[in-house]
Amino acid sequence: MLALGFSAFLVFGVVLVLLGANQAEMARGLGLDLADSGLMVAVLSGGLGVGVVVAGPLIDRLPRRPIFLAAMGLCAVALFGFSAEIDFARVLIQVGLLGLGLGLYDTLISVLVSERYHEDSARPMAAVHSAACLGAMTGPLFVAWMTADVHWSVSFRCLGAAHLLLGAAALGVALPAPARASGDGADARGDLRLRPLLPLALVAFAYVGVEGAITIFAVPYSDAGLGLGEAQGQRAISGFWLGLLVGRLGLLAVRHHIDARLLVAAGLAGATTLGAGVALGIRAPGLTLGATGLALGFVFPLMASLVGERFTRSRGSAIGLAMGAAAAGGFAIPWLHGAIGDRLGIDVAVGGLSVWCLVIAASAFVSHSDTRRR
Repeated sequence: MLALGFSAFLVFGVVLVLLGANQAEMARGLGLDLADSGLMVAVLSGGLGVGVVVAGPLIDRLPRRPIFLAAMGLCAVALFGFSAEIDFARVLIQVGLLGLGLGLYDTLISVLVSERYHEDSARPMAAVHSAACLGAMTGPLFVAWMTADVHWSVSFRCLGAAHLLLGAAALGVALPAPARASGDGADARGDLRLRPLLPLALVAFAYVGVEGAITIFAVPYSDAGLGLGEAQGQRAISGFWLGLLVGRLGLLAVRHHIDARLLVAAGLAGATTLGAGVALGIRAPGLTLGATGLALGFVFPLMASLVGERFTRSRGSAIGLAMGAAAAGGFAIPWLHGAIGDRLGIDVAVGGLSVWCLVIAASAFVSHSDTRRR
């Protein structure tokens, strides 16, 4: 199961950077401004949000293999729908469907890891989620190679084929059924309460918004903001995701129990590296974004692990709601900062993301304080 999850997140990571890596070609071909580019990421995250919220209750109640196969099929259909003749309205439709499929299997894999390892899930969760960083880190290089002589849409269709292969591989992997409710009358929502979930959901909201905004705006920040060209921006995307990967792998070295205080430190470090790098105009976007990725690397898997640890009888629903909040952040923040970039400049749009890193720190502090009072 872990091997399938790792492979699925590897492909997931490449898909996450497809829009950013292809942003320049899509903008030229479809006549997009920064707000339109941000809207594409927003719609992707909106679809992902619907997927994760729908997935949670389904995962708590239904067999997992049909859910996984449906997710793979939906992603494949969405990705095969891209072509040289596509217009912007159709792009938004396909991207929304793609997000829906991604949300389904993102949540499913996270729940399966949490169920298998319980309170020790932080490290295996980080290991599986590190595959997404690896895919996102190599994704821009794949896009640059794949689209050197062909239309940008070919890279989307290649990822559609990868999802079909994942679906075929899942036919030979055992996916555990949902745990039955205990005899004390608890149902699948027995311990799900919004008050303790809310701070961790806000961490997810801010983190995914920053992740999506950096990915989609790295190319215009490098080109228009620093005058370094589009290729530097693509490499900066890889640098950001390399930082995320190293940060997540670093979590594997921690042997004691991990709590939300680590999220506080991550948010503060991310705000410092991103804000200072942009304010000082450091002409190495890969360095600035890579350092930011390193600071934030373990935020998402640790958030998911803490949610699963806190809501033991409703992991699917709780993780689904937290990831729904994450998708809402991925919808709102890139769109908002795209509009900021059109009005105030790309430097302000990217540097302003440091505020959301502070939101991560503040929300994690509240979560840790709530846990200590329990």
